[in-house]
Order: sequence, then C-alpha cells, then structure tokens
Amino acid sequence: MVSADHVAHKILTYIPYVLVLIDLRYEGVKCNRDGGVDNHMEMGKKLLAAGQLADALSHFHAAVDRDPNNYMAYYRRATVFLAMGKSKSALPDLSRLKSNPTNKEEMEAQSQLTKSDEIQRLVALAHSSFSNQDYMTAAAQLDTVIETCVWDVTSREMRAECFIQMGEMGKAISDLKAASKLKSDNTPAFYKLSTIYYNLGDHEMSLNEVRECLKLDPDHKQCYSHYKQVKKLNKQIQSAEELIQEQRYEEAVSKYEGVMKTEPNVHHFSHLAKERICHALSQAQQASRAVSVCSEVLQSDPENVNVLKDRAEAYIQEEQYEDAIRDFETAAKHSENDRQIKEGMERAQRLLKQSRKKDYYKILGVKRTAQKKEIIKAYRKLAQQWHPDNFQDPAEKKKAEQKFIDIAQAKEVLTDPEMRTKFDHGEDPMDPESQQGHHHPFQGGFHGFQGFNPFGSGPFNFKFGFN
Repeated sequence: MVSADHVAHKILTYIPYVLVLIDLRYEGVKCNRDGGVDNHMEMGKKLLAAGQLADALSHFHAAVDRDPNNYMAYYRRATVFLAMGKSKSALPDLSRLKSNPTNKEEMEAQSQLTKSDEIQRLVALAHSSFSNQDYMTAAAQLDTVIETCVWDVTSREMRAECFIQMGEMGKAISDLKAASKLKSDNTPAFYKLSTIYYNLGDHEMSLNEVRECLKLDPDHKQCYSHYKQVKKLNKQIQSAEELIQEQRYEEAVSKYEGVMKTEPNVHHFSHLAKERICHALSQAQQASRAVSVCSEVLQSDPENVNVLKDRAEAYIQEEQYEDAIRDFETAAKHSENDRQIKEGMERAQRLLKQSRKKDYYKILGVKRTAQKKEIIKAYRKLAQQWHPDNFQDPAEKKKAEQKFIDIAQAKEVLTDPEMRTKFDHGEDPMDPESQQGHHHPFQGGFHGFQGFNPFGSGPFNFKFGFN
C-alpha cells in the first residue's frame, strides 16, 4: 500500500495537473464540520466552476479557518491558488496530505494518482502532436485532459491554438474566454480573442476584447496598436451606417470606400463595405453602378439575400424587369417569409407586364427618375414634332394623331404625382380596363383635344384642321 509521504511526493511532482484531479471525499471529516463549513465549501465550488477565482478563494479560506482538519478545503484552496498562477501559495495546502490518512483515503489517492499518470501521458502526447502540427490529434488528446483538469489554463490555450489552425474559430473563442477568466492578467488571451473577432469581421466584439486587454495593461504594445486600428475601422463603419439612415447615400459610399482602404486585407470587411455600397447606390437610384457592385458581391456570396434584393431594385430602375424577377426568386428561396421580397416580386411582374404595353417614360424618352421639369420639356419637344397639323398625308396625319395622344397621355400621367405613383407600381391610370368608372380626357380619340393648346402659354399655337 502506498504511503502518505509517497502520495504527497507524487502530487507535488505533478503540479498543476494532479491537484485538479484530487476530489477525495473525506467522509469521516463531516462529523467535525458545522453548517457554515459546508456552506462555504458549496459556495466556493460554485464560484470556482464559474471562474470567479477570488471569490471562491475567500470561501475556501473561511472553510479552512472553521475546520483546520478539513482536507477537501485545503485541496480546493490549493486548486484555486494554482488556477490563479500562485503555485507557491498552493504548496503548504498540498503538504497536508502527509497527516495520517485512513486506508480508504490512501486507496482513493492511489486511484487518483493512476489517473494523473494517464493525464500526464496525454499532456506529453498533445505537446508532441502539436509540435508535429497534427492539430486534430492534439485537440482530441487535450479534450480528455481538460475534461478532468477543467481549470488547466495551459491546456485550454494550447487547444485554442489547435482550433485556430483547424479553422474552428468558435471553439477557439470558447477556450480563450475560459482562459481569460481562469488566469488573472491574461492579456495574451484577450489580444488573441480580439484578433480572431477582427478577422471574422466582428469589429465591435474585437473592440470589446482589446479594451479588456488594455484595462489590464494600458501600455501593452500589441493591444494598443490593434486597438487604434479597430477603433478607426469601427468609427468608419458606424459613420457610414448613420449616413445611410440619413439617406446621404453618396457620403455613405465614400465612407465605406474608406473602410476598404483602412483594412484591405480582411475579406469580411471589404465584403461588408461592398454589400453596403451596393445598398446605398440602389437607394440613391444609381442603378448602373449598383448593379456592378452588387454583382461583384454575389460572385463570392451568391445567396446573399440583401444584395439580391438591392440588385433587383437596381434592375427595376434600369427597366430590366426579367432580371429583377430572377433575383427576387433566388432571394425568396433563402428567405421565404420576407415581405419585401414578395412585394418587390409583384411589382417587378406588374412592371414587366406593363412594359409590354404602354410605357410613358419611353414615350417621352425620359428616365424613371426624371423630374417634372424634364418631363414637361420632353413633352413640349415631342408635341411640337408630332402635332398633326405638321402632316398633310392622311396616313401620316393619322399616325401623328395617335403619337400625339400618347405623348399627351404620358405628360398627364407623369406630371401628376398620384397617377405617376400608380404607374410606377405597375398600374396604368389611362387603361380603361384597370380604371373602370373613371373618365379620362384622352378617351374618345384625338377629337378630345379640340381647342387644346399643348404648349400652354408658350410661343406655339397650332390649329386643328380636321373636318
């Protein structure tokens, strides 16, 4: 049977891995405990599990003070000391194992020591696998170590590095967050967390973590340099979003172009910038530029619903309705209940149907974004050109009549805000089928214009020479 001295020697040899294994249940000690000791032990264990080391330590101190013979209190307190990187403070508590343990205690100690040998073997294997860049094997070996040694910071940090090399950033973040709590003043963990979030494109979380690093050490060179970069980028992105909210789209585009200059090497930020530029250009009705930028984003991210919607809107502005419908259909596959997609699809389909009939913008030769002044100018020019009094041949005069009516209808619809809105949503205010019960001044043919001067008070005055 193993002696108490031998057990103590083995434990001291295997610090810090062995201590976290010792969870001996000293049943005989309970008779000497009062309720306060149990409460302190229970609270200490909960706080230790939550990574609140300083608070846990205070409860284990109290347990030791109340019951100096409580072996578990010493072991727990030693565990906290080791987790805090204070191995010298842990040694006096470890030496308590030499004090006349029972046979049951010795057997449990022997079992734990056997287990500690296996943990030590796995730790050595993990280091070897890590050195050979076999990160998957190393991570698996460290899984077993950490399952037992839940407060072992070194193993967690090594496993986090394995996950980083394997591209499993979520798991790396989880281990580093635990390491930042288990070890006081762990600036390397906060710095690494910040850089991971940054490379993932999460500038806000990156800023939060690097600030934690600087709280611990305001003069930390790596953290301070990284902080300046993240802060600048974060400010640019926030400013750009505020400009979009204020509908100052050109300024937002310029600001996001600045984002790409500030960080040209991280794909997530250039991708975000182009996605938002696509949106801003679409909202600013700069359709051609919007289609170009949106298409660039969709080459690498073909299922991006927001970009598909923005490009569809730009296609509508360009009167490429079939392309708009295709984008809305693709977006709908990935976001079935999106009301914006449904409404956009219906509008594009109405406009496509309308474009195959009469398009008042095309009749006047103006863009959909044309202002009222441009519309009236185009109307006057065309009305002068196609006035029936300009034509003598009966066939040409008849053709001019219809052309003139179309021009006048186009002017009437596009200069009336209510009718123009209806037309822009795919409804023809001059179509008798869709406007039953409403009288339109152009129904009944060209004779509805008799006595009408298409140029108002302008210099033109044409007579209608019909029998």
